[in-house]
Amino acid sequence: MKTASEQPHTTEDSQIITELSQAIGAKNLLQTSDDMAPFSTDWTHNFSSTPLAVARPLTSNEVSQIVQICAEHKIAIVPQGGNTGLCGGSIPTQNRKSIILSLSRMNKIRTIDPVARTATVDAGVVLEVLQNKVAEFDLLFPLMFGARGSCTIGGNLSTNAGGSNVIRYGNTRELCLGIEAVLPDGSIINALTGLRKDNTGYDLKNLLIGAEGTLGIITGAVVKLAPQPKVRATAFLSLADLKDAGDILNKIQDALGGTVEAYEYMPRPIIEAICSAFPDIRAPLEQPAEVGILLEVASSRMDDCAELDDGTIALETRLLETLSELMESEHILDATFASSEQHRLDLWHMRESVLESIGASGTAYHLDIALPLSNIDDFIKKMDVKAQAEGFRTLTIGHLGDGNLHYALLAEKDRDWDTLDLDGTKAFAFELLAKMNGSFSAEHGIGLTKKDLLNTYKEPSQHQMMRLIKTALDPNNIMNPDKMLTL
Repeated sequence: MKTASEQPHTTEDSQIITELSQAIGAKNLLQTSDDMAPFSTDWTHNFSSTPLAVARPLTSNEVSQIVQICAEHKIAIVPQGGNTGLCGGSIPTQNRKSIILSLSRMNKIRTIDPVARTATVDAGVVLEVLQNKVAEFDLLFPLMFGARGSCTIGGNLSTNAGGSNVIRYGNTRELCLGIEAVLPDGSIINALTGLRKDNTGYDLKNLLIGAEGTLGIITGAVVKLAPQPKVRATAFLSLADLKDAGDILNKIQDALGGTVEAYEYMPRPIIEAICSAFPDIRAPLEQPAEVGILLEVASSRMDDCAELDDGTIALETRLLETLSELMESEHILDATFASSEQHRLDLWHMRESVLESIGASGTAYHLDIALPLSNIDDFIKKMDVKAQAEGFRTLTIGHLGDGNLHYALLAEKDRDWDTLDLDGTKAFAFELLAKMNGSFSAEHGIGLTKKDLLNTYKEPSQHQMMRLIKTALDPNNIMNPDKMLTL
């Protein structure tokens, strides 16, 4: 763990503490190590740093006051949502006096508009809380991943989070209609109209989405809602060849009218790792699937929900017919269909146990990457050969419908992690990605861990534009400094 010692208070520090306490109330400004501990270490436990204080504002106006105070004293501000990030983006660095600005108290669902199918929320609203609330209106906020019980809407927007159903609904960016944010000078942007058409200049919300708090602090948002699916059908497939996965997906999409919500790549090694770490989880197929796919389709259409004469549900029947045709053509070797809601939940429990199972398998380096669908099979084959030659074993999983792979490198059981050439293997991976028009960061962001990769692999003209935007909006570099960009 990378740590920093507790920062000693100077006379200026005491003045800053006094001003912050007056702005938000002393009880909402945490200063002791014990009180700040939950905020000072990231989810991975790889980064830890003690800030000057943790400020917990309640409103955007209080955020503005905090920013103005920090701007005057040139104190760095590190915004923090649920602190579930994987790249060190929500923890201060050691070379700058900082405060953490936690949005945890800004947790109001301001309005839900069932007609427009939108919700206006504070940035600190927990994703699962929003999803449960809009479900009361028979609506869905369609962002789905394992941290939904802890992550916040502001954090989702700041990292442009993805998940398992991006294939249907898009990343968080595509689910946002408006932003409220505080800029580095303390001014407030209020663009919460929720309009779907608004061509009145630069799209500032999309500048702030994915910026990881380096350009401003998102304090509120208008998000899109979708109809709550009335029927779901879930299956686990064994494909004959990974290179056919894209064509199979398109055939399923064509047959079922674009209802695919998840198309998750789960090959044999990851299934074995899950079952080893969690003995209560059973492999979905008796014959292990070298190319396994967790497939889910969902619909709110009445004709998809209709019960047929034989007692089956229309969507389920259409999926079974489509899979049967693909099995006859030998594109699919085997499949199991979730025969009950519990069976469906068991399949998803297996999927959501991936990260813990990799952790239980030993020290690992995780690649969060994206590739054109046509290059995924070639990348995995070439990368596996390189990894094995260097003494690594690999555990791979992916949101295959959108080209996102999570590729983990672990030491072979007879090899010592510290003796392996991780740097060389990573360099091979990133060079291969660049040649295949891939991305070294698909959905986890840049933070601290991928900043050097951005310097190396981002097109120079784009990288320079990012730096110009940052210095124009934040000339004193107080907004989450040292994250994403090196200035």
